[in-house]
Amino acid sequence: MLRDHGRYAYSSLPNRPKYEWPNGAKVAVYVAMNIEAFSYGEGKGAAIAPPDQALSHSIYSWRDYGNRVGFWRLMDMFDDLGIPAQHQINTAIYDACPDIPERIRARGDEFLGHGVSNSEEQGGLPEADERALIQACTQTITQREGKAPTGWMSPWLSNSEVTMDLLQEAGYRYVMDWTMDDQPIWMKTRNGRILSMPYPVEANDNRGIVWYRYTSEEFTDMLIDNFDEMLEQAERDGHPVVCPISLHPFVVGRPYRIRQLRRAFEHILKQRDRIWLTRPGDICQHIEALPPGTVPTL
Repeated sequence: MLRDHGRYAYSSLPNRPKYEWPNGAKVAVYVAMNIEAFSYGEGKGAAIAPPDQALSHSIYSWRDYGNRVGFWRLMDMFDDLGIPAQHQINTAIYDACPDIPERIRARGDEFLGHGVSNSEEQGGLPEADERALIQACTQTITQREGKAPTGWMSPWLSNSEVTMDLLQEAGYRYVMDWTMDDQPIWMKTRNGRILSMPYPVEANDNRGIVWYRYTSEEFTDMLIDNFDEMLEQAERDGHPVVCPISLHPFVVGRPYRIRQLRRAFEHILKQRDRIWLTRPGDICQHIEALPPGTVPTL
């Protein structure tokens, strides 16, 4: 007998109830920006160097480029193209780079809880410490933004056996740590439920470009193929899906990569009247308003 996590049951997409996104759309597209801070010389590095160099000044400064330069170029592109965005933000950013949340706030974009920094994971913490981390991050964002975030993505997607329970108990309505589906599904917690929002593994520049070593052109082609196929399938079989795109400013914030990335967004925007270009918080709100039993649960 296989060990089971007990968070959700098996459910095949063709056998689920059909529903629609706003205006009859079958594909919801959202852009997730990873706004991250790193501690110099300690914690987790990045997979672009041998392990003994992961904490070097060169790796630290390579990632720091995203906050100093890449973020701003990407935001300018989003402004030019009229693309909304959601930002999972390490709360250390508020002190380290205070003009970044100012720019996000000015656009009316969505803030998402994402730990204190991406130099640490949360999955290995004792339950009391993990609860305190979640509470501290939530309090910081709430104080700075005037409202609590509704969604969370753990640093490095790291989870303990009680992460979902702690997030639900802290008031979070959705989470982006589990990557098993193209639709949002309800996950069971010890005191209720929390929505699992689709989040990309491959359509993610840190995985695709840094880990898998796709070229910028190959990564852009993958985003386009992924979108085209999802739109064709969803409109044919009637099951709504979410097409997420995850970006890290220190990766695609490089000029030559932005040039290719813009090509992907320009392609997607040609179908703007057929899709729901949105943010995950709005997707969560839409799901919550559907009749009970529409979305899979345990």
